[in-house]
Amino acid sequence: MRKVYLDHNATAPVRGEVLQAMMPYFAEDYGNASSVHSMGQSARKAVESAREVIGNTLGTEAVDIVFTSGGTESDNFAIKGVAMANLDKGRHVITSEVEHMAVLDSCRFIEEELGFEVTRISVDKYGVIDLDRLKDSVRKDTVLISVMFANNEVGTIQPVKEISDIAKKNGIYFHTDAVQALGKEPIDVEELGVDLCSFSAHKLHGPKGVGALFIRKGVKLVSFHSGGHHEKGRRAGTLNVPGIVGFARAVEIAHKEMASVNKRMKKMTKRFLEGLNKELNEIYLIGHPEKRLSNTLNISFKYIEGESLILNFDLKGISASTGSACTSGSLDPSHVLTAMGVEPTLAQGSIRFSFGCDNTEEDVDYCLAEIPPIVKRLREMSPLC
Repeated sequence: MRKVYLDHNATAPVRGEVLQAMMPYFAEDYGNASSVHSMGQSARKAVESAREVIGNTLGTEAVDIVFTSGGTESDNFAIKGVAMANLDKGRHVITSEVEHMAVLDSCRFIEEELGFEVTRISVDKYGVIDLDRLKDSVRKDTVLISVMFANNEVGTIQPVKEISDIAKKNGIYFHTDAVQALGKEPIDVEELGVDLCSFSAHKLHGPKGVGALFIRKGVKLVSFHSGGHHEKGRRAGTLNVPGIVGFARAVEIAHKEMASVNKRMKKMTKRFLEGLNKELNEIYLIGHPEKRLSNTLNISFKYIEGESLILNFDLKGISASTGSACTSGSLDPSHVLTAMGVEPTLAQGSIRFSFGCDNTEEDVDYCLAEIPPIVKRLREMSPLC
C-alpha cells in the first residue's frame, strides 16, 4: 500500500541535507555553546553561524534572532513578554479570532492573570481580518497587536503590511505568528515593519523542538525563562545546538527553492482539487481562493464527519487532518471555521490537506483514485444525506 503524507502543516519530515548538517553536533562537536573551552566555542560558532543565516534570510541582523523551543514558546514569549514589560503603558491587546491556540491562550492568560483586556477581531468568510474594525479597536492603552501571517488550518494569508502600518501609526508593537509562512512566503521583517515574529523549524522540513523569535531592537519585553544568561539574557536554557544548526539549514534550502516549490505546490493542489470536484459533488474549498499558502487546501466533504474521513483515509495510507494538530484532542468544532462563519454541516466534514516538497504527482494520482470511493461509501451510510 502506498503511503501519502498530506499533513505537512502539522509537521514535515526532516530533509536529508538538514539531518546531515545536524549529525556532527550530536556526537562529535557536542559541547555546550555556553562553555568557554574549545568544544563549547565550536558549538557557539555553529549557533552564531545559524543565527546569521536566519537573520539574513529575514532581512535583519543576527542579534535580533532569539532561539526558542518552537513556535508555541515564541508566541508565548512575544505576548506575555510585551504585556509584562508594558504594564505602565496600558493593558489592552488586539488579536484575531483565527489565531493559533498559542496566541489565543497567551491572550487569555494575560486577561486572567494580569488584568488585560483583549479585543478579538472578526474575519470574513475567507478568514481575512477586518482592517476597519482593527483600526476602530485601537485605544490609547493598546500595547500590542498580534495577528498571524498565514493560517495553519485554511492557509489564508493576512494583510500583514497593512496591519503593521496601523500599529506603527499608533505607536503599538506588532507581533505576527509566521510559523506556517516561513519557507513558503517571502518574509522581510524590515519591509513588513513587524516588531516581533515567531518561527518554528519543523514546519519547513527542519527538526522538532526548535524555533525562533525575531525581536526588533528597542522592543520592551520581559523574559519569562529564568535560569541563566543565555541568548544575551533574553531566554534562559541550554541551546539546542543540533536543532539550531538544522533549523538554519532548512531555512537556507527553503529560501533557495521557494519559487520553484511554490510553483509545483500550486500546480499539484490545483490538480488535486479539480480532480476531486470532477469525481464528487458538494465539496467546498474553505479559505481564500487566491491569497493562500500554495501547499494548503481545506476541503469540506458535506454530510460526512471529518474524523470518519481521516480514519478511512489512513486505512489507505493517506495522512491528512481535520485541522490544527495542537487542537486535535478537542471535541469542539474548529474555532477558525466557526469564526469564518462556516456552517456546522460543512465544518464537521472539513479536511486539511497540506502538501510538502516530498509529495509527487503520483501521490495526487493515488489520492484521486482512493478518496472519491471512500467519500461515496461514507455518504451512503450518512444519516445526513
